[in-house]
Amino acid sequence: MSKLKLEHGVSRIRRAKLQSSIDQTIADDVELLAQWSNNETNYVVNELLRFALMQEEEFQRYKGSPAASTARSAVAAKSSPFPINKVSDPAAKPNTATPSAAAHT
Repeated sequence: MSKLKLEHGVSRIRRAKLQSSIDQTIADDVELLAQWSNNETNYVVNELLRFALMQEEEFQRYKGSPAASTARSAVAAKSSPFPINKVSDPAAKPNTATPSAAAHT
């Protein structure tokens, strides 16, 4: 069995919002673990979930299957509510032809 390892003071990661309700006793323990490890609560929750997911062998097999790849592609496709403009896209560049309102003062 693996061991959960929390590094002290390492809590700056890219995040995605996931709303969930958890039991108060678990929330209290997570807060205490965050204080003990000198990390943000979000980091501790991420590490706990990552650890739990890695321990689940059946999930790991599913994650590696083609069905899971298709599901991840579908989730990634709908996760961005706004289209991402490339730098070469004219819509992504500021309009420099129109003078700003500050120039007319």
